[in-house]
Amino acid sequence: MNDHSRKLWASLAFALAFGCASAAYADMASVIKAAEAGDYARAFREATPLGDAGDPEAQAFIANLYESGLGVPRDQDMALRWYEQAAKRGHTGAMVAIALMLIDGRTGEKDLTKAHDLLTQAAEAGYAPAQHNLALLYAGAAGYEQDWAKSAEWFRKAAEQGLADAQYNLGVLYAEGRGVTKDMVQAGTWISKAASQGLADAALDYGIMVFRGEGVQKDEKVGAQWLLVAAQRGNVVAQNRLAHLYIAGRGVEQDPVEGAKWNILAREGGRTDSELDGLIAKLTDQQRTEAELRVRSFKARQLAGQNPAVAATGASGG
Repeated sequence: MNDHSRKLWASLAFALAFGCASAAYADMASVIKAAEAGDYARAFREATPLGDAGDPEAQAFIANLYESGLGVPRDQDMALRWYEQAAKRGHTGAMVAIALMLIDGRTGEKDLTKAHDLLTQAAEAGYAPAQHNLALLYAGAAGYEQDWAKSAEWFRKAAEQGLADAQYNLGVLYAEGRGVTKDMVQAGTWISKAASQGLADAALDYGIMVFRGEGVQKDEKVGAQWLLVAAQRGNVVAQNRLAHLYIAGRGVEQDPVEGAKWNILAREGGRTDSELDGLIAKLTDQQRTEAELRVRSFKARQLAGQNPAVAATGASGG
């Protein structure tokens, strides 16, 4: 497993799950329907009286519209105002949103202590994204003081709820022995769960583990298939590794044209490889032309949204 792919996901990402953070509100149905149709102005108009009446789902929804600039001019101060109203009514998603604002200082105030307290409140209420972001803080994100044991604890809570990013990060901690005893079997178990949900970095790492037999049963063909999943999702490291496999015929049927295709894609993504370039330079003009055609076909499928299926193939615990 390489250092690039094993890095912790240090981005403090947050996606507000409309209608899912707490109880479902029947009055929000038409609001959500309008948003799903792309009519954010209408969604804002319908959500506003609900928010004024104290509906925390509506308040968090309005805040997200202001934060994103959907249906209304982007206004971080207004977003914060609405998030605060929702948070006071126990909306855990709003608590996370405010915490992220305090972490990056986008409203003019940067306060990691307040952010930590809000994330802790939402995390203790069982909200998986809060648990994951709190774990990232304890891992040293945004310059917060590291506590790997607490990081592992909160990653585990979010991972047990099925959050793919948390499953992957917990697996990384097991692989590196940070906050937990190093255990490649546990690493494989958690990383495979994240890979099965389509997380590209996890698919890359799990593919390498299976290919090498690290903590899991060694199987080069299965490992190559997981690398393919990651490569198809745009992971340039996986694309580079896959190019090598196709050139060498390891885990896959030898196909230098397919290897050239993945090398082109990896290079376009910033992953250069002089060794591969030298090997591919020996291909015929016809083979290189075919590789370019395959690249264009791949890109067309990506634009059409034809993502590959993810199969939970391969056994961990070997």
